[in-house]
Amino acid sequence: MAAAAAVKQQLEDNWSNSRQHNVFPLAQIDYIMRRKRAQQGLTVTQAPAASGRLTCRVVGVAEQTGKYHLRCNTGLLKGTYGGGEVLRPAPAESAAELNFAADADSSEAPLVTLTAAVNAELLVTAGGKRRRTALSLKRGTFSRSLPVEAAMEMRTVAAAQRCAQLGGAVARAARAAAAAAGPAQSLPLATLRPYRAMLPGSPQHQRAAARLGRLLSSLSPRTVASAAAGESVGAGTTAAPPPPAAAPPKQQPPLASGYRLPPKEIADIVDTPPEPLLSFSPNRELVMQLARPPGNPPISELARPELKLAGLRIDPETFSRSRMSYYTGITYGAFTDDLVMPLKADDSHSIKGIPDGYWLNYVTWSPNSKVIAFTLRSAGGDADPPRLPLELWVADMATGQARRLMEHSLNSTFEDYDWVDEDTIVAAILPEGLGPAPRRPITPLGPKIEDNRSGRKSQARTYPDLLQGPYDEQLFDYYCQSQLVTVKVSTGEVQHIGPTRLYTATSSSPDGRYLLVSWLERPYSYSLPCGRFPKRVELWTRDGEFVREVAALPLAEDIPVAFDSCRKGPRGIEWRDDKPAEMAWMECQDVGDPAVQVSPRDVMYVLEADAAAAGAAPRPIAGTDTRCRGVSWGTGQFALLYEAEWKNRRSITWVIAPDEEGSEKVVLFDRCYEDAYTDPGSPASRRTKWGTYVLALVDGERKLLMQGSGASPEGNQPFLDLLQVDTKESRRIWQSSPPHYEYTSSILSDLDTDKPISLDSLRVLASRESVTEPPQFYIKSFSADGAQHEERRISSFPHPYPSLRDLQKEIVKYKRSDGLELNGTLYLPPGYDAERDGPLPTLLWAYPREYKNKEAAGQLRKSPHTFPGIGSTSPLLFLARKYAVLDGPGFPIVAEGDEQPNDTYVKQLTDCARAAVQMLQQRGIADPSRIAVGGHSYGAFMTANLLAHAGDLFACGIARSGAFNRTLTPFGFQAEERTFWEAPETYHNMSPFTHADKIKKPLLLIHGEADNNTGTFPMQSERFYQALKGHGGTSRLVLLPHESHGYAARESIMHTLHEMDGWISLWCAGAQPSTDEE
Repeated sequence: MAAAAAVKQQLEDNWSNSRQHNVFPLAQIDYIMRRKRAQQGLTVTQAPAASGRLTCRVVGVAEQTGKYHLRCNTGLLKGTYGGGEVLRPAPAESAAELNFAADADSSEAPLVTLTAAVNAELLVTAGGKRRRTALSLKRGTFSRSLPVEAAMEMRTVAAAQRCAQLGGAVARAARAAAAAAGPAQSLPLATLRPYRAMLPGSPQHQRAAARLGRLLSSLSPRTVASAAAGESVGAGTTAAPPPPAAAPPKQQPPLASGYRLPPKEIADIVDTPPEPLLSFSPNRELVMQLARPPGNPPISELARPELKLAGLRIDPETFSRSRMSYYTGITYGAFTDDLVMPLKADDSHSIKGIPDGYWLNYVTWSPNSKVIAFTLRSAGGDADPPRLPLELWVADMATGQARRLMEHSLNSTFEDYDWVDEDTIVAAILPEGLGPAPRRPITPLGPKIEDNRSGRKSQARTYPDLLQGPYDEQLFDYYCQSQLVTVKVSTGEVQHIGPTRLYTATSSSPDGRYLLVSWLERPYSYSLPCGRFPKRVELWTRDGEFVREVAALPLAEDIPVAFDSCRKGPRGIEWRDDKPAEMAWMECQDVGDPAVQVSPRDVMYVLEADAAAAGAAPRPIAGTDTRCRGVSWGTGQFALLYEAEWKNRRSITWVIAPDEEGSEKVVLFDRCYEDAYTDPGSPASRRTKWGTYVLALVDGERKLLMQGSGASPEGNQPFLDLLQVDTKESRRIWQSSPPHYEYTSSILSDLDTDKPISLDSLRVLASRESVTEPPQFYIKSFSADGAQHEERRISSFPHPYPSLRDLQKEIVKYKRSDGLELNGTLYLPPGYDAERDGPLPTLLWAYPREYKNKEAAGQLRKSPHTFPGIGSTSPLLFLARKYAVLDGPGFPIVAEGDEQPNDTYVKQLTDCARAAVQMLQQRGIADPSRIAVGGHSYGAFMTANLLAHAGDLFACGIARSGAFNRTLTPFGFQAEERTFWEAPETYHNMSPFTHADKIKKPLLLIHGEADNNTGTFPMQSERFYQALKGHGGTSRLVLLPHESHGYAARESIMHTLHEMDGWISLWCAGAQPSTDEE
């Protein structure tokens, strides 16, 4: 009864607010009705077990939604219900009264066919008394019991008991609810569900929704939800309520109303707790373990207020990027020979002093490893502190004691903090005296104006979240402005440096004496993200004194859309890693347009900070004839310069001597970067005395340690090579071998920064995995000039999903009709035998890629020995349903010479699909009646094209977050750099939207309503669905609230998998029946 009183008080508290806004949620109406009856002395008695009758009239159909609107003429609920939308006349066959009657045990009930969903508040007349209930009439034909089958929501326990007399499936569900809930009380149960929708968007609503959701979970038996959640499948059919799936693990929060769970075997894998992240201290004496939360946050976290400004998504309560991941705790231990991770309680220490109810972000080591810095923000729960901007904290690693470093809060929208030296941090804080955020004016500040009277050519891809007008400009200024400060870690002393600006980056020189500071300036753009706004970069002393302007970049609205285009002026401004304080940057000589013929195309410049203060000019150290990609620094006499060209897929690596003026650069590698088999790898790096990383020169000579993937026709076998730079000869030090997949990463034997790396004492961090063993960390110690090595395992992570421990994995190879070699990874469920078990339902999940080299297109770029990591939306989850999965089969789109790959996109795409399906058929794994094709983003685009042009190969398709009409991305997409006006036929032929009338196989479309990916706006799926529906195509559109291009919330993930599982179950022969659990 305490819970009932709490709900009653919440309803009373919102009564005045509801009257003010003319908003009366269903729960509020129910409560008001009962309160008025009590005031009038009316007694509501149970109806006799005779019959029930519902009466209403269909009066119209909403133009926006297609929903039917009903009129009731009884009691408090007199009026039309359906959302106040514009109505058009109802169809003639629906205009008559709908009278539904059923005896308690009647199997005879009227048959009613509806062409759209109907949701309405109705009164039940039973035994002379009028009772309030709700009906949700779903599309389709319904029979037996009540015509709404099991879709009735019971508003109170008493209502459930009374409705239990109406018979059939609803009666059984209602009796179960009444029996589980106990004696009739005026206690809201399912009433709480619609109450959660009151005043959507307000913080009060969000907190109330979370509280009521938990209360509903504790009061309402799951049997009610599962029995009342039946869903009809397909118009004109009757589907029996499916059996309920098992509940999610107890530690997980309940799903929000309206979302569904996939089968338990899938949900259990998704809910697998993530392993902690590990970080080694710079001095290699400590290892830090960062605890991670469940992989998918609740939808309430994504539903928090969010601003979409100039390509950014900002949390206005915390002055940070929205939807940040976080850590829940920090433990650490000594990095000894006995180390085994994850750290056990007896072998580790916890950071003390962190208050409850906070999340951690931006965890970093101090340069001397004695302190860690991190930020705290409220978790935002009911019992947690208020959500405010991030706080900067530090912890002493000798004692494990944490403390807040300063009272100022951070503005981390662009910048957070950076270590200047072992005792100094530079940070971006909220300006002092910052008032409230600008309020949206009642009347507009003015029209949105974009002007190109100059006739300048300005092309841009379809960027999301752009500024929409003057008010957005005000918000952008308010939430992005910050004040820079330096703070002493030992004392907490704070010093303000520079004025308040829209700072985007602050980087200290390796020796800590200077700062490179950048910020944005006006004018802003309504057609470009903030990365192209005017930008200024200056050199300051660490105390904030101006030294020199490095760059003043105007609004970059004239960058061509062609690949290899770039911004005019200095770009990639950074500190050299091998110098105490020397800047380096690139500048184009072709006004950023690759179509301009000029040599050199780019020039690399350097400038020492001390020389800059004295007025010295930048010094060019090298030029490139294709676009410069940067430098790996080693010494003043040795560095690697990179350049590449998209058009020919060519990359060149040069050896340069940056401090020797007039020296010639020498080619080290000149190759087609699409060719994985000739990839020499990347050079390993080592730590310097300043905490930066430079090329690891073995024995201090011109010898490099090269780490590569080792791609070959047998699969990837990573390697570690010693490369003699001058002779270009290499010697293999180590290579991964079957049945494991191993690779090396960081060098650990670089503590003495004055001592060169030696193969006699080389220690590297490595990882090892296999198909059945998850990745584990090792330390490899080399000796005898690299000829011998020992290893020590330092981790023992458990298998994350034991139910799939014995899955079968195989790299399959086959050929396209033109002879092109193709490959993919075939996964089969544990224990499957093709000869014994026969064909399986199969999910083919792919993503096309463009190539300019036919031989490279058919190369194998994966390993048969890697552990099958399964993400929360991975197609491999369906192995738990005993399905086969062909993951990442080759879909190369190839054109050599001057030809363009996409000019023959459809033919090559369908040829690849046909080859894959034929391979599956020949092996007895599947046939077209059992194969679902699917993909995400460009893979969704592929899926729709395959159903349009090769629908005979598949039973159905699943397309997540795709773009389907290429005229809506007219300035290029994916690897296509031509515009619509340059290649209109290609755009037309590639667009599944223009071929919607050809799609005859069922297609499931799923899209995040807040997709922030360039080109894949939700409108793409909405318009495509309308085109399919307009041609009678079997299709379904699911829009996920608050989700971006990749889905994050647990509710969204689970519902996506539920939809996919249901679609495969419905259309693929031999698939298991799907479940439908709320």
